[in-house]
Amino acid sequence: MMAEEFGNYLKQLREEKGLTINQLASLAGISGAQISRIENGLRGVPKPATLRKIAEATDVSYEELMGHAGHLTESQSSTVGSVPAWATSKDKRDFRQMLEDDGELMFDGIPLNKEDKQRIKDVLTGLFWEAKQMNKRTKPKHDSGTKE
Repeated sequence: MMAEEFGNYLKQLREEKGLTINQLASLAGISGAQISRIENGLRGVPKPATLRKIAEATDVSYEELMGHAGHLTESQSSTVGSVPAWATSKDKRDFRQMLEDDGELMFDGIPLNKEDKQRIKDVLTGLFWEAKQMNKRTKPKHDSGTKE
């Protein structure tokens, strides 16, 4: 079960970093109870926004946590950040990168501060990987040997 596997991974990671549940909770800005439920496999796999907080608190790459959480498949994690050879400069405008850059960004004419950009990035990341998972589930399965 993915939630249990991730919980064990998180507990091991936290212990390797020499952190108590409360220290990790404090660093990540989430409750100790939530960390405990994740570690015990009682809460399900955390959302990407929560994983980002844990990644920053533990100094582990976000992609690595996303992979362990099952949000990234092997092929996706190896392609994260890589751009296909055919991409033009217009294709290469990475939305996440735009939010991470220091340049002025606006939404509906209102300038975005650092917190706004992070919040938008977290929400979009969650929606993006959720959509990827949905696409995987809705692909038609090829029946082998059955005739209709």
